[in-house]
Amino acid sequence: MVVRPSVVKSNLNFDCSAYLMNVESYLNFDNHPITSERFRVDCKRVLDTHGLLKLDAFLNSEAVKSVRREADTHANLAYFASAEHNVYLSPSDPGFEQAHPRNRTVCSSKGCITTDQIPEESLLHQLYHDDRFKSFLCAVLGEDALYEYDDPLSSINLHYASQGQELGWHFDNSSFAITLLIQKPAEGGVFEYVSDTRDANAGDMNFAAVESILNGETSVSQLEINPGDLVLFRGRNSLHRVTPVSGDVTRLLVVLAYNTEPGIALSESARRTFYGRLG
Repeated sequence: MVVRPSVVKSNLNFDCSAYLMNVESYLNFDNHPITSERFRVDCKRVLDTHGLLKLDAFLNSEAVKSVRREADTHANLAYFASAEHNVYLSPSDPGFEQAHPRNRTVCSSKGCITTDQIPEESLLHQLYHDDRFKSFLCAVLGEDALYEYDDPLSSINLHYASQGQELGWHFDNSSFAITLLIQKPAEGGVFEYVSDTRDANAGDMNFAAVESILNGETSVSQLEINPGDLVLFRGRNSLHRVTPVSGDVTRLLVVLAYNTEPGIALSESARRTFYGRLG
């Protein structure tokens, strides 16, 4: 299922003014006028209704090529890790058997370069800090403000997934995720999800539904994502995964991570797990 609104025609201490590039030079601004109030309202309605918003070709082809070149150049810096985890991304609960959906494990594996490893002149830094883009995100997400992470690693991540690598079924801990696909693999690497699997605020973990999904007994939605597409997704209550990549083309995905409060850093344990270092 492809979800998108109707088109409305109409780094720490990073200094955006140091660069002459502006958003109009690398966004498809005609199709995605992010400063338009009507466009923002349309986008918010789609996200609120479906928990997912996809803006096709948000980055233009030259911008995609630029980020892909950076990814290729700095691939040697990527930290690769594989981990077994349960779908709730929390420690195993001894009150349940290991085979119970509360504790049952899946695998996630990928490589990653971090904010400080992405060139300062990259359009990713420019976009991440652009006031118009952040204002657009706030309007669509219903947030008052968005802040970068208070550590040098976590704000902008570029993920590499090669043959056999995947993102296992899980719920997000955060209320929203913002991603840009840069390169699509030859096969696999498909984003799959089941909307409204649980109600975390009410404490309903819906173990029966989770077990059915893990057993492959539930029909899942697939999102077709192409290079340059921007996706906003609310994954706290919707179980989701990325299927294993197949072939010799690496899946490249940018994650733009923001906080709704200032001064927040990813925990030291999380940084060691995801990046292999603290800074």
